[in-house]
Amino acid sequence: MKKIAAFIAFLLFCCIGFAQNGAKIDFKAKNNTIDFGTITKDHDNGIRVFEFTNTGNAPLLIYSVQSTAGCTILSKTSDSVLPGKSGKIEIKYNMTSGPIRKTITVETNAVNYDEGRIPLKIKGDVIAN
Repeated sequence: MKKIAAFIAFLLFCCIGFAQNGAKIDFKAKNNTIDFGTITKDHDNGIRVFEFTNTGNAPLLIYSVQSTAGCTILSKTSDSVLPGKSGKIEIKYNMTSGPIRKTITVETNAVNYDEGRIPLKIKGDVIAN
């Protein structure tokens, strides 16, 4: 009985180790959020960049980047990102007066997020000049 319990414990330990292999994405923005702060329409173009690094041990693939209304994806890293290398996703907010609360969803093969889906957020306030 002790041998069976030890064997099961060993299998569980091995499964945990294998589950952590693969591409991992780490964004530089704290909590995956860019804070615009309080900005004016005339003095800001609304463009921001989410920078990330592949901290895993396999190539990172970005399948798609989707945004909610009022936010445009200008560019994204299209090639696979090798372990230790970085990439970026460039977005543009349309600078409508009022609070900014938008989410961008990134679909990847990253193992450190549920189903490889990463929510990126932008927040702030746009005031008329």
